[in-house]
Amino acid sequence: MSDEIHDPQHDAAAEPSRPPFETCLKRGLRLRCPRCGQGKLFAGTVKMHERCSHCHLKYERDHGYFLGAIYINYGLTSFSSALLFVLFTFVLGYNRTHVILALLGYCCIVPVLIHRFARSMWLAIDCHFDSEEFGRDDD
Repeated sequence: MSDEIHDPQHDAAAEPSRPPFETCLKRGLRLRCPRCGQGKLFAGTVKMHERCSHCHLKYERDHGYFLGAIYINYGLTSFSSALLFVLFTFVLGYNRTHVILALLGYCCIVPVLIHRFARSMWLAIDCHFDSEEFGRDDD
């Protein structure tokens, strides 16, 4: 029988800290670094910084890393367009052809507008679920 006392703080120090999911999402919506919440993700409209200016987290973890952001972008666009179709066609009674034509334009514009947020949210979600990888800095 061991007389060791379990110290949860000692265990927490051994593992990289995992930001709470809500914190990661808030940082993602603010287009900030998911690890520290300080550094900006984007240098312009489309160009991302390579690293966080505050904690030096490398944003693009590997070649093709942001492929998951495409899924987020596609999911948000398709879900919202389906909801809009139902709303305008069945609830408000607009002509189905006119609604489809309007939604074609919507589906071309919205992915461009939410591109930055999709990337930011992908990075934030990955930071939460892969905290070991985000606890270290790669050169």
